[in-house]
Amino acid sequence: MLLLHLSDVDEASWAEKLRAALAPYPVVRQGDAFDPKDIRYIFVWKPKPGAFDGLTNLKAILSLGAGVDALLKHPRLPDVPVVRFVDEDLSQRMSDYVVAHVTMHQRLYSRFRAAQLARRWDQLYPPAASQTSVGIMGMGVLGQDAVARLKPQGFALRSWSRTPKAIEGVEGFAGTEQFDAFLAGTDILVNLLPLTPETTGILNYQTFAKLRRGGLHGGPVIINAARGGHQREADIVRALGDGTLGAASLDVFETEPLPQESPLWAIENCYITPHIAAISSETAGVAYYAGIIAAHEAGKPLINVVDRTRGY
Repeated sequence: MLLLHLSDVDEASWAEKLRAALAPYPVVRQGDAFDPKDIRYIFVWKPKPGAFDGLTNLKAILSLGAGVDALLKHPRLPDVPVVRFVDEDLSQRMSDYVVAHVTMHQRLYSRFRAAQLARRWDQLYPPAASQTSVGIMGMGVLGQDAVARLKPQGFALRSWSRTPKAIEGVEGFAGTEQFDAFLAGTDILVNLLPLTPETTGILNYQTFAKLRRGGLHGGPVIINAARGGHQREADIVRALGDGTLGAASLDVFETEPLPQESPLWAIENCYITPHIAAISSETAGVAYYAGIIAAHEAGKPLINVVDRTRGY
């Protein structure tokens, strides 16, 4: 039996589609009458404190999101495999966001927008894509997809990850010992890292100060579409104010929704979106998890299982 425990999404719609895809395998929701001992799989998003109570025969936890950092912090998370959502549609949505914002900053949008509002004819000439260095932090599924979609645009690409990754056309850096060298050659810093204790707060003033100067008119840029816990927003405000950063694109925040009193709202060269860079499609998610449950019930191993020691 599959139990749905989904908060802040349309659980009824997911349940209807999963029942159709898994029939006759039973699917139940929060509030339905069922014996917790009959639950073999639980499909979760933002689980409440008692979400896993009584699920003594659980085989796997299925996460609606690609990121599982919040789920792994659940105080009563059972010791069973956690499967994360990996999907081509989600990857493309994230890459669409990254490509759009990288291109916007490479074309000096902030400067031209300010000139328009001031009715100034400022003929600044943006650097060519090949003269613009894009550094991507995180070379998992999302990072590698972003690289593949940026490469045809002609950008100079760099990557930084926990362990070395050899990707054609990308200058790779790995580990803390190579972090400063990675930053020193980067004009546009894109964060797609998983959130772990090691990466928490990595987007801070020290990091920003080490980015390449002189590559982009106005200063280097950061793009964060991973987790709000990666950034120190007070440092972003400071860096945008003193020119350490030329601009920032932020889809995630330390507190969500972003509080009304946050100074980020009013900063012209800070581009805010409300955590919508990549969403999990119902159609894709149902097909993905229905396939995983069917395969596992047939004796096949689970795929995309989280390594709890690494946090992703």
